Amino acid sequence: MTGNVHIETASFVWMIIGVVISIAAPVTIALIWKIRKKEPITSILIGAAAFMLFALTLEKPIQNVLAFPTAMGLPEHDVSRFLNSNPILLSLVAGLFPGVFEETGRLIAFKTVMRNRKNREASISYGIGHGGFEVILILGLTYVEYIIYAVMINNGSFDTLIQQVAAQAPDQLASVEAIVDLLAGFSFADLGIAFVERISAVLFHIGASILVFYACRDKKRFWLYPLAIILHTGIDFIGALIIFKVISLSPWVLEAILAAFGLATFFGAYLLLYRKDKSKIPDKI
Repeated sequence: MTGNVHIETASFVWMIIGVVISIAAPVTIALIWKIRKKEPITSILIGAAAFMLFALTLEKPIQNVLAFPTAMGLPEHDVSRFLNSNPILLSLVAGLFPGVFEETGRLIAFKTVMRNRKNREASISYGIGHGGFEVILILGLTYVEYIIYAVMINNGSFDTLIQQVAAQAPDQLASVEAIVDLLAGFSFADLGIAFVERISAVLFHIGASILVFYACRDKKRFWLYPLAIILHTGIDFIGALIIFKVISLSPWVLEAILAAFGLATFFGAYLLLYRKDKSKIPDKI
């Protein structure tokens, strides 16, 4: 129960700022990029749509059925029990699914609806759409939920939610109760950590998009596609090791590692592929 917990005004302010920045920043970046590079907005929207299709519509449900069936209202099975009894393997699976699905989504997009967009800017356009839409969903909607929960805590209705979870899904009770502590102490530091993580993720998505773009443009460089899968799997594998308590790191140390991963992927792809590409191929819409 929430007891005498009260969410202070300052916490509400930081959450509202989080919502505004999470939506405004990706949209602003997309518009600036489109205007400066004269890129078709559809390249950015395709990146967003591919993320929704391959990450949310395909990847998550399949992953949940395989490893977390109870999250789908399904009974556990031999595979899920085996994975959940081996947290390192579970972390690897949790990293492999987004790696395979999201990078394959990029590959299919560049091979189909974007097959005529051969100019190098198309790779970054896709990455901005993919990474930016992920920011809006992961941070923007999360902070909207936080605000709703905070209001419920302050008016006492959150206790009813806790009782419902205790009765219907007791295995999720600890996660719901943890929300109370999180929101009660929500501060600028929490907001800062979240945005450092998302900036790193967006840079990674742009870098990975460059890799897969050139894998599609040059058959001799097709190896860049599996490289993107390996890198994507690696970055999510690290995060999963923390989530499943295989290793323990402070939030800022974890974000430093993820930032290094994201920066290395982005600058490696940008400097070695994008910047060296001097071709001037007209974009066909």
